[in-house]
Amino acid sequence: MSFLDPQDWSFPVPIAYGPGRLADIGALCLSVGTKAPLIVTDKGSADLPYIAELQSLLQGAGMASGLYTGISPNPRDDEIAAGRAAYHAGDHDGIIAIGGGSGMDGGKAIALVAHNAHDLWAFEYEQTPPTGHPPFPPLITIPTTAGTGAETESTAMITDTVRLMKWCIWHPDLKPSLAILDPRITVGLPAHLTAWTGVDAMVHAIEAYCVPGFHPLCDGMALEGLRLVAKWLPVAVAEPDNLEARGAMLAGSCLAGIAFLKGLGLVHAVSHMVGAEFDTQHGLTNAVLLPAALDHNAPAIADKIAPMAQAMGLTEPTYTAFHAKICALLDDVGIPKTLGEIGVPTDCAPRIAKKAIQDSAAGTNPRPLTVPDIQAVIERALTTGR
Repeated sequence: MSFLDPQDWSFPVPIAYGPGRLADIGALCLSVGTKAPLIVTDKGSADLPYIAELQSLLQGAGMASGLYTGISPNPRDDEIAAGRAAYHAGDHDGIIAIGGGSGMDGGKAIALVAHNAHDLWAFEYEQTPPTGHPPFPPLITIPTTAGTGAETESTAMITDTVRLMKWCIWHPDLKPSLAILDPRITVGLPAHLTAWTGVDAMVHAIEAYCVPGFHPLCDGMALEGLRLVAKWLPVAVAEPDNLEARGAMLAGSCLAGIAFLKGLGLVHAVSHMVGAEFDTQHGLTNAVLLPAALDHNAPAIADKIAPMAQAMGLTEPTYTAFHAKICALLDDVGIPKTLGEIGVPTDCAPRIAKKAIQDSAAGTNPRPLTVPDIQAVIERALTTGR
């Protein structure tokens, strides 16, 4: 297997993989039916080289594109409304969502509301999806980090600015028309963002695999995603120009992202609400929470440890060895030990716990959760961490 060779995959959506595949964007846009796409990205990516390159490539293909950069690290409902207005003002016929999780979530959310009058929250994951809507616009997703795994589904996490809570929105009829995985785009990612987003992918794989229930497709992808991330994340952090490591991380992140269609767990239930209130980086928040959440869930995941330990290259298939490996990897890539170190106030645990229990990820956690359970995990992550 070579991570430097271009590949075209058809599952679960069409995927164009390989270094340099961004250059195919003109033909790929035409293949999904868009000639005037709106590029959606986050505020922090607006001036990065790949955005200008994308615009230039579209212009060279004779396409009139627009650019909306009003997405925060934790996308907000008012930003989605402004993006919808930009879509119509530019008379666009498709969306290219490019960036980390925030940029892609913003683009997907705009696609959900672009052609209909439904309120954004009508698409909330726990509700019955709206019917009778016009067709959703063509949607191309381009991850610029190897962590979110958001490129193959319509799910997006959006902050409700009234309740200061994050909610998952989606619709089964909206799937990305195409995803482009180009490792070359991720080469310039700083070491700390490589680490934060890479651990995010690892958390996706672990939490998805530990969700109860029979889903061998997701379980297989979770384990392979975990294997790739455990092997290649330290390399990508230490050798930022290593294109093979960047490709392996994109592949591992994508696999883990598909796997979490099975569900997620305690880490994400808390992280979503911490991010909504304190605008912390999602992958970093997940990374800090992971050791404490694993310890809470340990009694319920005993049968999951040996396969995960094997995927991470361990010869000792015990929970102690697995947890120690996780903590060592977090230390190796420079993850802080506590939520307090990333700006989360120490008195927030009771409030965040009450919000987190309402998150859909809390419902698929392998060990049933109560508000006191969640509060105890948050308090540990705030003070002693791992």
